[in-house]
Amino acid sequence: MLIVRCCVCGTELHAHETKTRCCGCSNMTTVTGENVSALDLSKVELLNNVNKYEKTNILSPEDLKYQEARRQRKVRKLHFEER
Repeated sequence: MLIVRCCVCGTELHAHETKTRCCGCSNMTTVTGENVSALDLSKVELLNNVNKYEKTNILSPEDLKYQEARRQRKVRKLHFEER
């Protein structure tokens, strides 16, 4: 869960997956899911940011070798006679 503090008014906003949370001051700090917006983001502090995403490799080692071999192929140039 993402927790954000607006430095203008001092309000802490807890993120929700679908609902929009807003502090209501002149900076208009808004949190929706994992998105944070404000008029001046330098006046916003991230208090708790947990990354849920882990880097996973979809391709197998054989697939990676095949793709690397494909990348190193040369382009065949065709020469045509002009009449």
